[in-house]
Amino acid sequence: MSDDERDPEEEEEEEEEDQDLTNSDVVTKYKAAADITNKCLVTLLPKLVPGAKLIDLCKTVDDMMNAELAAIFKGKKLEKGIAFPCCLSLNNVVGHYCPADDDTVTLKAGDVAKVDFGCHIDGYIATQAHTHVVSDSAADGATPVPPVTGRVADAVACAQTCFDAAVRLIRPGKKTDEVDKVLAKIAEVYGCQIVEGVMTHQMKRFVIDGNKVIPNKPATDQRVDSQEIEAGEVYAVDIVVSTGEGHSRMIDERQTTVYKRALDMEYKLKMKAARAVFSDINKRFPALPFTTRYLEPPEGKASLIKLGMKELLDHELLYAYPVLYDKAEKHGECHVVQVKGTILLMPSGWSDRVTKVPPEMVAEAKSDKKVEDQEILDILATSIDNPKKKKDKKKKK
Repeated sequence: MSDDERDPEEEEEEEEEDQDLTNSDVVTKYKAAADITNKCLVTLLPKLVPGAKLIDLCKTVDDMMNAELAAIFKGKKLEKGIAFPCCLSLNNVVGHYCPADDDTVTLKAGDVAKVDFGCHIDGYIATQAHTHVVSDSAADGATPVPPVTGRVADAVACAQTCFDAAVRLIRPGKKTDEVDKVLAKIAEVYGCQIVEGVMTHQMKRFVIDGNKVIPNKPATDQRVDSQEIEAGEVYAVDIVVSTGEGHSRMIDERQTTVYKRALDMEYKLKMKAARAVFSDINKRFPALPFTTRYLEPPEGKASLIKLGMKELLDHELLYAYPVLYDKAEKHGECHVVQVKGTILLMPSGWSDRVTKVPPEMVAEAKSDKKVEDQEILDILATSIDNPKKKKDKKKKK
């Protein structure tokens, strides 16, 4: 068969193969995006102090991501940008709180602040989320971060243990429905709830939430087919736990500012403002999430963004990321904690967590509860590291 007679499906398969982790250039781009995400988080954490405005903090991260992305791969024509706008969700807010320009919310001591964001290089995405309890001491890596106590400590310890277990269960040959039962057992130990409906998504090039998903706690109306996890895949392992009920709900639709283009929907827009906004979205954010703060105002009028967005939403041309809340159980408090990291399932069988927080910038969770179930302890003891790196370390010694 000549080149001209090649089967289009074969060409598509080859193109797909070139975009997975067998390609060293792809791995390099994932890791470069992760390095920027990590660097932005390290810059942000010392700024999470009482009195800081959420909008200023989120803009700091977004601006830094754009600046860092602009400084790399300069000689190549690659698309680079924010893959998920910086969100800062406090206390019982489950997620997606991305402040508008006129937002006046500030941090106060004791706030449980969940920061969630990510960027991409050539469509290869690195996201992460971290929970920080606000105190008067800056988390700068030099000043010791005050330990977390009480029910917040239970939630922090629970979320981290769940994350550590999940990354050991999300391995080639495992099934996507093998994770939630283990997470439920861990949550019971700490007296917490896995927040219903939150899922770990496979990520692909320009796809932040792929169809292969791992439910942490399936909702009653949520049917997810079991699938086999394969080497070469990339996942955003996302764990959200709560000391409250564990049922997220939207309170005010007007708080939603994060959206993504619904690629399977089309409609011939009637309003000029809607067409202008939609054109901007298709040009600059054709596949990945954005916040309305990023949009160019039609005719220089910010009011036309809201007007245009209404027609887009009325005809389901956008997917919304609503601000969600959990609520406390009777006579209790509601603290929501999130841990998320990007995991590369390398073709050789080991896992590489490319987004992470320096240990010295993480508060110790002084919980009086601990896991004693042997099955879970065995899972947590499983190594996910590259065996080659271990051998290299031994040689150096």
